[in-house]
Amino acid sequence: MSMNRRELLKMIAAATGTAFVSANAMAYVTLPMKTVQETAFSKDDIAFFNEVGEVIIPRTDTPGAKDVNVGFMMAVIVTDCYTAPQQAAFKDGIATIKALAKSTYGKDFLLLSNDERTSVLASLNDEADVFNTKAKLASKGVKDAEKPLPHGFTLIKQLTLFTFFTSKEGATKVLRYVAIPGRYDGELPYKKGDRAWAT
Repeated sequence: MSMNRRELLKMIAAATGTAFVSANAMAYVTLPMKTVQETAFSKDDIAFFNEVGEVIIPRTDTPGAKDVNVGFMMAVIVTDCYTAPQQAAFKDGIATIKALAKSTYGKDFLLLSNDERTSVLASLNDEADVFNTKAKLASKGVKDAEKPLPHGFTLIKQLTLFTFFTSKEGATKVLRYVAIPGRYDGELPYKKGDRAWAT
């Protein structure tokens, strides 16, 4: 159960300013059954990914990132679908979050308040926007395979969005979902504040 993958990729590109990395992840209809030991990460890493994801997609009146365990899904995708350089960039993004939390607040990211966590990630998001814009300009005319990877935080944000909105809860409780689309209706009523459709 997931939103139209093409629409999801457009949304991720708009939210992160760069195309989704690792089209291999699109091959999954559902994630394979794996254990933590079968990924390149530990239980602590996955808990950290969930906490970062919760800042990006917090629980409100709908589920948040932790509710769908985006951390575990991220670990599977990075392990199974990312190339070695993409994995290194992702891990660098995680290290950057930890380092910025320490240098800014003198504490581990997990010990920060929600406002402090938001401030750390907002700062990295701004840094990533500048980095990605410069990289895009510098690589105009370069083949896709030779273009530099986006900022490490961008990879984390992309995976958070991808894993959340392809989860059952993200697709059915945050987006509007119809398992089998009905007839075409070009004049479907829309009210301001209506959720987007998942199909």
